[in-house]
Amino acid sequence: MNYICFDLEGPLSPQDNAYELMSLFPQGGQVFEVISRYDDLLALEGREDYEPGDTLALIIPFLVCHGISEDDIRRLAEKASVVEGAHELITGLKEWQVFCISTSYEQYARRIVQRVGIPQDNLACTRFALNQYRNMAKKEDLAKVEGMEREILSMNREDDEGIKSRLNLFFWNELPETSLGPALDEVKAMGGQRKVASLSRFATENTCALGDWIVVGDSITDFKMLQAVHEAGGLAIAFNANEYALPYATMGLASTNLGDLRVVLDAWEKGGKASVEEVVRERERAGGKGDREHFHWLCGQEDLEEVLSVHKRIRGVVRKQAAKLG
Repeated sequence: MNYICFDLEGPLSPQDNAYELMSLFPQGGQVFEVISRYDDLLALEGREDYEPGDTLALIIPFLVCHGISEDDIRRLAEKASVVEGAHELITGLKEWQVFCISTSYEQYARRIVQRVGIPQDNLACTRFALNQYRNMAKKEDLAKVEGMEREILSMNREDDEGIKSRLNLFFWNELPETSLGPALDEVKAMGGQRKVASLSRFATENTCALGDWIVVGDSITDFKMLQAVHEAGGLAIAFNANEYALPYATMGLASTNLGDLRVVLDAWEKGGKASVEEVVRERERAGGKGDREHFHWLCGQEDLEEVLSVHKRIRGVVRKQAAKLG
């Protein structure tokens, strides 16, 4: 049996669910972009008990303030597009166990994996009782959130220190004293080391090691999972990746069609990592075809600038507005 695990947002669906959710209210997308940048800053500085993707906890007060519900998340999942070739690739993997570990809220992730053909039992994602937090919120606390929202909209987005200073105060000093404070403690986004823990659990349940896996990711929430599998001797694939994920991958594929991965998976079945390297290097020499089939073997490659430029370009084609988020 072969094992592969996909991130959801990027490899399977181009949208950023949290961004789309915040965009349901006026200027919500702008608020999200600032909080997403703050999330990147905290993750990069290694804040204790903070993982990439914990943005999904930080935006809860704003979702509650604007009356967003769990049904809104489900509706977004119904409308969301799927990356070209994803359904065909996954449903065609007959001798494989296919998994998904996603930072996305459960109401979104469950529907997307269903649409691409991944079993619900093979999904790990962010548990989220949004309606419960709506019922807990007090009017005076929502007024504080409205005030913070106005401050965020007036912030200089280039001022990382200013953003971090003010949002540190709000999220870790002011918000915990309100009725919305419990949300920060209870919602643990499935990102960073939590993805590694979920993958390790799946591996244990299937009596295999991390080195037996292929993982596919694209962003800051995936880099620890990519790194763990790569270092264990497995295959870590960066798909239309950004600068946070690419350095931790074994190989890269930039393409508008996930089906281009099939040649890699066939090689893995035939001869493991050595066969994959042979195929990828051959495809790399041949070069990509327009917006497809840009393969790169990344092991031992220190200068990733040219590779990153290809990934960023095609990432922009596939993910559009979401491409600029961490």
